[in-house]
Amino acid sequence: MGIPVKLEAFEGPLDLLLHLIEKNKIDIYDIPIVEITNQYMDYIREMETKDLNIMSEFLLMASTLLDIKCRMLLPKEVNEEGEEEDPRQELVEQLLQYKMYKYMSYELRDRQIEGERLMFREPDIPKEVLAYSEPVDLDVLLEGTTLSKLKLVYNEVLRRQENKIDPIRSKFGKIEREEVELPEKMSFLHQYAKMHKRFSFRQLLEKQKSKIHIIVTFLAVLEMMKTGEIQVVQEDTFSEIMITSTIFR
Repeated sequence: MGIPVKLEAFEGPLDLLLHLIEKNKIDIYDIPIVEITNQYMDYIREMETKDLNIMSEFLLMASTLLDIKCRMLLPKEVNEEGEEEDPRQELVEQLLQYKMYKYMSYELRDRQIEGERLMFREPDIPKEVLAYSEPVDLDVLLEGTTLSKLKLVYNEVLRRQENKIDPIRSKFGKIEREEVELPEKMSFLHQYAKMHKRFSFRQLLEKQKSKIHIIVTFLAVLEMMKTGEIQVVQEDTFSEIMITSTIFR
């Protein structure tokens, strides 16, 4: 009859590895991968869980440890700088990061416990005291104040306000977004081609009232060329670009 063994519960494979490192008093930067892998596999064999998600995490770490163990037996890999790469480096970085978050959680837990021990008394100041405000003696407050001093203060306030105004940007007008939709411009071009049959590209663009209208008109021309509703021809290199309707002839 075997002796029942109670295993500690761990949050995950990194928690188990960190426990084994601290238990064996191992330098986290120089992990004896063979010893740690053997202890880790012993724990996996003793695990009894029906949760496949949890078990898969531990098995994935086991395969990672076995992979590192195999790479440690092979010749050292060299990176582009000519330095030897340690197969344990990535695992060490994960353990250090996990250790930092773990101890931060301990610190937050301790602060929460300390905060729960604090007791605060309800304010019991009488309403008459809260409603009291010290009377203001205007004669004392305005003692030594003259019109010239008030004017200086007024001018100083105006100067500070003027300094807050950008002399360049304050002259800019309001920029409003001009909505131009491609279907709307294609409808315009369709009607224009129906009326003129053949016209120049320059003539079409001169009818537009802004840069955004010119851009959307150009896109409409490309779209109607693709659908075959219009044809675009330029006889010479610097001659006019002529547009002809293929529908309304």
